[in-house]
Amino acid sequence: MYILEGGDTMQAQVKAWGNSQGIRIPKEALKAASFSVNDTLDIIVDKGIITLVKPFRHKTLEERAAAYGNKLDLDGEFDWGERKGREVWE
Repeated sequence: MYILEGGDTMQAQVKAWGNSQGIRIPKEALKAASFSVNDTLDIIVDKGIITLVKPFRHKTLEERAAAYGNKLDLDGEFDWGERKGREVWE
């Protein structure tokens, strides 16, 4: 049974899938969990409960640049503000 936001529930059934077993997850449940088709998920099993989690992954430089319109200003100086301790500024 899935419990979605608002208390809605859905059920899924374990089925044979080749030499393994599979569960089809309804689109609404994937959307509520922010999962997409072909996402790689970590599987955590504890006391009879299976939890699917998106693993943490650092973004590539290209992905970070895309978030800023593919324009990164990496040259020049940066103003770090006033000194807070024993920093040495030259």
